[in-house]
Amino acid sequence: MMRQYELVDRVRRYNPQADEVSLNRAYVYAMKAHGAQKRASGDPYFSHPLEVAAILTDMKLDDATIVAAVLHDTIEDTDSTREEIDRLFGSDIGRLVDGLTKLKKLDLVSKRAAQAENFRKLLLAVAEDVRVLLVKLADRLHNMRTLHFMTQDKRARIAEETLDIYAPLAGRMGMQRMRDELEDLAFRHLMPDAYAMIAARLEELHKKNGKIIVKIEKELADELAARGIDAKVEGRQKQPYSVWRKMERKSIAFEQLSDIFGFRVIVSSVEDCYRVIGVVHTKWAVVPGRFKDYISTPKQNDYQSIHTTVVGPGRQRAELQVRTAAMEDIARNGIAAHALYKDGRVADRETLTNESRAYQWLRRTISLLAEGDTPEEFLEHTKLELFHDQVFCFTPKGRLIALPRGATPIDFAYAVHTDVGNSAVGAKINGRHAPLLSELQNGDEVEIARAEGQIPPAVWETLVITGKARSAIRRASRDAVRAQYAGLGRQIVTRAFERAGKPYTEDKLKSVLSRLARASVDDVLAAVGRGEMFSGDVVKAVYPEFMDERKTIAPRPRGEAGWFGLKKAASLVFKFPGETSDEQNRKSIPIRGLQGDLPVRFAPNGGAVPGDRIVGILTPGEGITIYPIQSPDLTAFDEQPERWLDVRWDIEDGRQDFFPARIVITAINEPGTLGAIATVIGDHAANIDNIVINPLSADFREMIIDVEVNDLKHLNAVISHLRARPVVSKVERVNG
Repeated sequence: MMRQYELVDRVRRYNPQADEVSLNRAYVYAMKAHGAQKRASGDPYFSHPLEVAAILTDMKLDDATIVAAVLHDTIEDTDSTREEIDRLFGSDIGRLVDGLTKLKKLDLVSKRAAQAENFRKLLLAVAEDVRVLLVKLADRLHNMRTLHFMTQDKRARIAEETLDIYAPLAGRMGMQRMRDELEDLAFRHLMPDAYAMIAARLEELHKKNGKIIVKIEKELADELAARGIDAKVEGRQKQPYSVWRKMERKSIAFEQLSDIFGFRVIVSSVEDCYRVIGVVHTKWAVVPGRFKDYISTPKQNDYQSIHTTVVGPGRQRAELQVRTAAMEDIARNGIAAHALYKDGRVADRETLTNESRAYQWLRRTISLLAEGDTPEEFLEHTKLELFHDQVFCFTPKGRLIALPRGATPIDFAYAVHTDVGNSAVGAKINGRHAPLLSELQNGDEVEIARAEGQIPPAVWETLVITGKARSAIRRASRDAVRAQYAGLGRQIVTRAFERAGKPYTEDKLKSVLSRLARASVDDVLAAVGRGEMFSGDVVKAVYPEFMDERKTIAPRPRGEAGWFGLKKAASLVFKFPGETSDEQNRKSIPIRGLQGDLPVRFAPNGGAVPGDRIVGILTPGEGITIYPIQSPDLTAFDEQPERWLDVRWDIEDGRQDFFPARIVITAINEPGTLGAIATVIGDHAANIDNIVINPLSADFREMIIDVEVNDLKHLNAVISHLRARPVVSKVERVNG
């Protein structure tokens, strides 16, 4: 276990002005707080925060981060409190430690929900100070290094979480060295056999090709030196997990991999990077399609380098990465490189945000939290963005937009701005019209066509790639549904006040919101529209003396054929009972469209068709069910008059939409009967949606058939011709 003076010495090696007093105080405080606690390995628990601190000193981080690392488990695992940490070490360190503390006593139904909520809390703290993330990743790395002491089920869970979240997050922050080790350790525990096989093959390959690697290193270094370029050339080998992932992704064998070995060339300036490429491409043949310039177009995680692949000595393919020493530092340590001491102080968050594209991405991702997602949705969206390679596209004005590979113009539109995504109706890619679901490629110029008032279709949520787009589409769909309910509720409430003979204004309603336990007028109206609140209660809240003297409305119902989004061609218009035709037309409430999103369904035991007189029943939280007025099922609602809405059909001429109905046929039990019945239905251009056959006797069968017809006339024609068939004894329509 690291001694107190060793911790101070490690920090002083890169920061001679280190705050020794704070480091010593943190060491002693954490040692006493953790006391006799033990880790699964049997080591004192205090050894863990010290190892986390040691990992961070290797990254040359500031005193506050090192102190926070030493203290990071005190609030969570000991009797220490945030107030005590603030008092002894300052609010800055207290905030860091609190950001690393898991939520306790979560009232959540699943471990996944708890995991998501804790991840949400962590990233909110990271948005305030990126050093929280650096400590968390170092904490996870040390836990992974000692994972073999845990039970098998815990090893699998922690390794999977590491591979799902923390390794990709380290990669997104540009911390490639940490990502490689996290992936390697997780792979070793999750798939030990695959790990052992690939590690053994890599060892064999290294022994076989070791001399070739040395030869290429020397030949390349000599060539660059002869051209006056001061460069460091080093060979490298892919990690086992990287090899396995490529084999899985491309479905190829180990022997088919051509880039297991690569070479890194480190130079002193950007100009030298391009000079190296000129030398390499002049001396050796280039492999087409393998040149990438991440210096002129850095990756989202700040990574900069030039990549190329050539056919080198011995016809050996060699991948080269060319970068400066500063680029190498960022490639290895990522965002941690931005937090180095600069003139004796740490870069502040403003400076870091301006410098680091990775931190900008992270803060944009975290901003989704403020847009109403659940923790599980946020975790899903974050993982979606973590796992994708990137493509770089441009707006017509030249703005660079980085997107996950597989992204579409819809994702692009939401990356530009949420309003652009919500109003998108078309796209041009490189000047040509293209579908909104086209897959974007590197370098594409994308122009989005917009239409004001457009609402994104809910199905887009399943088609886009980025979490931001999914979140915005889901939110827009929720808002549209809520607006639909609020619109219906407004008309119901207005009519209720008219029936009561009382004047209605939103100001009056606003004054009694607390009495209705709602935060806004729209909340009240939407609750009425959903059937969660009775309109009479709204009237009574505004006018306490009001007594609702309406009598029960008595009609009769029937069946369903599932949820129907009623198209404009065949919509329903809601009216209130007892009104004249003119009054009905003036006060009707239209419920329209698959796009309208207000759920409308037909009665579960027989449906309804145009030509029937119908009634609507509001169901709280579900929508409206349409019954024929003769349905006996309506008796169940006799004591709930507030849920009744009179409705009428509003059918556009010339349209042949289908609606559900149910018929019961008693037919002779002989070969060909079912075929004859189906032929009649088919000849009348009706559709059989479902059929149930019950035996009545040896000679007769009962057939319950759900059919889809255009209207009541169409249904009666089908029934009439069925009755004319010799095999049919009786046909009746079911009304409930």
